[in-house]
Amino acid sequence: MSRPYEGDVSVRDVWAQLEGNRDAFLIDVRTRAEWTFVGVPLVPAEAREPLFAEWQSYPTMAMDPSFAETVAAAILGAGGSKENSQLYFLCRSGARSQGSAAALTTAGFAHCFNIESGFEGPPDAEGHRGNVAGWKADGLPWAQK
Repeated sequence: MSRPYEGDVSVRDVWAQLEGNRDAFLIDVRTRAEWTFVGVPLVPAEAREPLFAEWQSYPTMAMDPSFAETVAAAILGAGGSKENSQLYFLCRSGARSQGSAAALTTAGFAHCFNIESGFEGPPDAEGHRGNVAGWKADGLPWAQK
């Protein structure tokens, strides 16, 4: 299946890239409400700090028309490049991050990736997230903001 970005990766693959690659960027595209009430990913000590940019804003869930421009400016301002930087997009379950990875690919960034299962992954049998797959379920570090 053809994707409008370079590919889909697991949270463990992203962690490995963040540990050893200073040109890797983690971009959390969830809402401010999610960052505050659900938590935020923590990264390895040697990694760049995550970028936080809402793809959609709560409560209307309207898409941010300046998302690609804002994120591109943050990456380039931090010393990243369109040609070489690896951009890893994270949302709740891996859906909004697909759109954001596609948007930055359209903006000229060559290496954009969707993080499969996102921060919380799909719901479990009881309808709770964070237990089946994703950043939290895989035991990667996170904190309440």
